[in-house]
Amino acid sequence: MPETTPKGLAGLAFGGDYNPEQWPESVWQEDVRLMREAGVTMVSVGIFSWALLEPAPGEYDFGWLDRVLGLLHENGIRVDLGTPTVAPPAWFYRAHPEALPVTAEGVRHAFGSRGAICHSNPDYRAAAAAVTTRLAERYGDHPALALWHVHNEYGVPVSACYCDSCAAHFRRWLATTYGTVDAVNEAWGTAFWGQRYASLEEIDPPRLTPTVGNPGQALDYRRFADATMRENFCAERDILHRLSPGVPVTTNFMTALSQCDSVDYWAWGREVDLVTNDHYLITDGRRTHVNLAMAADLTRSVAGGAPWLLLEHSTSGVNWQPRNPAKAPGQMARNSLAHVARGSEGAMFFQWRQSRRGAEKFHSSMLPHGGTDTRVWREVVELGASLESLAGIRGTRTEADVAVLWDWHSWWAQNLAWRPSEDHDARERADSFYAALYDRHLTVDFAHPEADLSGYPLVVVPALYLMTRAAGDNLRRYVENGGTLVVSYFSGIVDEHDAVHEGAYPGALRDVLGLTVEEFSPLLQGERVRLTGPDGSELSGDVWTEFVVPRGAETVWTYADGLTAGRPAVTRHRLGAGTAWYVSTRLGADGLEALLGRAAEDARLAPRADLPRDVEVVRRTGGTGSYLFAINHTDADAKVPLDAPGTELLTGERAAGPLVVPAGAVRVVRLDG
Repeated sequence: MPETTPKGLAGLAFGGDYNPEQWPESVWQEDVRLMREAGVTMVSVGIFSWALLEPAPGEYDFGWLDRVLGLLHENGIRVDLGTPTVAPPAWFYRAHPEALPVTAEGVRHAFGSRGAICHSNPDYRAAAAAVTTRLAERYGDHPALALWHVHNEYGVPVSACYCDSCAAHFRRWLATTYGTVDAVNEAWGTAFWGQRYASLEEIDPPRLTPTVGNPGQALDYRRFADATMRENFCAERDILHRLSPGVPVTTNFMTALSQCDSVDYWAWGREVDLVTNDHYLITDGRRTHVNLAMAADLTRSVAGGAPWLLLEHSTSGVNWQPRNPAKAPGQMARNSLAHVARGSEGAMFFQWRQSRRGAEKFHSSMLPHGGTDTRVWREVVELGASLESLAGIRGTRTEADVAVLWDWHSWWAQNLAWRPSEDHDARERADSFYAALYDRHLTVDFAHPEADLSGYPLVVVPALYLMTRAAGDNLRRYVENGGTLVVSYFSGIVDEHDAVHEGAYPGALRDVLGLTVEEFSPLLQGERVRLTGPDGSELSGDVWTEFVVPRGAETVWTYADGLTAGRPAVTRHRLGAGTAWYVSTRLGADGLEALLGRAAEDARLAPRADLPRDVEVVRRTGGTGSYLFAINHTDADAKVPLDAPGTELLTGERAAGPLVVPAGAVRVVRLDG
């Protein structure tokens, strides 16, 4: 079995992308000296260096990389070595212009950025395999090598190409997936609008059409594009496994729903030796620390609960959003340690030294333009010391309380054209339900709809428009066996081909929810509805309503106005030993709190009324002990109860009774016993 932790790394990973090719060699010695001062343990090298490593076809120059790796090794710094296949050189595109991707509108991208790749192109595949092979032959047993880093952020900025090479590849994929053209016609429902195909050779990618094209075809093309990128990753991975045995292979994911929507990370998580992730705060008015926690929980879940590694985040502001604020004092450490609390085996950054040229020169770094006499540098040095003190948590696992179901295929399907309301947003529902669970101080695992859910007292389904029969049966068994399920509207509607399940809505969930839906009734922009409960409680919803017919479920809240007035809005169904809740409108934060409060009572999840809002408490447990992370995102000191006394690792002080966590600070207690 391949190794799953960076080779030779004794503590947690701390460092960042190191791009010495941007600087004269006279700077390199200063770089490693400052890396040692900051406590850097690993850096990522060579990710965008194809043009330097292979300056002409078949001509390689490894001298500069030899010197860089030697210098890092002499200074005790491990290396995450990249294959540079995200950025082919100009000479490659000059020889193979057809390797540049084509949009659905027929426009071919030009050279001059990054990630401009047709992943079906045979010349690209051959060139990528060749440079990867040469790297592995030269550095496969290098003493500094800790990890192989294939490509960079697959799916960003381009995942799908629509050229003729992709058309031919898509037909081969369809032949493998379906076998016959008749099976494709059945899956896509091509009898509609006379789209039936007589042979696979008649099928093209879903290019620009006069109006909406076939949704089944569009969904399968998303799957095909994702699978094609994964084929290329696996080809490089297998070369590295063969020529560099014992060194784990990864590629950096972007699991946050705010950052990448084109990759099925459940599938990718099974292919890497170590799950790694890049995460950047999205400054769109949402609580950024909640998005961070969600991304970290999702990454850990993609890793199957095992430790993972934060391979990129920022020391302060980024450069690619409309507005790029700096991080507040202490926020960098707080962000970093929040990732560690939720399973990361360290904190890496983009990048080590801030660039003077290029598109990302205003992106923050560990060593800013201003050098060592800066706040960011001082905080970097402090963070390095903090991570060194946490080395004992390596290999421990984060403990979760509840599960949230998520499926990228469902997201892709829901985002296709001509749905009942463009205001219904799967990401928004996932964000909102997650925030409500976060505010109840519950740690979340994400799970695939067909995964084993027996270990969770509460399972939440924010938005699963696409749900297989197997997933529906899985949820029914979960509830029958004593679980508590919460499902939001427009879930369970279609199967894996975007075909509506036979019978009444919500197809795959009718039995477990104990109801049917006669009709969707989306609201107009700005419209709201009131919900009333038998205890006199009132909730408010927007975006969506439904005509719900209970068939075993009891009504908990009723629509008080609108077309659905007098009809059930929120229901509860006792099934076997468990309970299934359904909410047929979009609830805001207060409504979700009320709903999840009732569901948590069914699940026997006690509330954490002793914790302030925006104070995270997360546990990691393993062979070295139990560690409690308390992260205070507020501007006031907070007190956190402790189950047992212990040692606070960042200060070295003993901790007993309520743990005081200063405003904006983090405390990590290794509990006794």
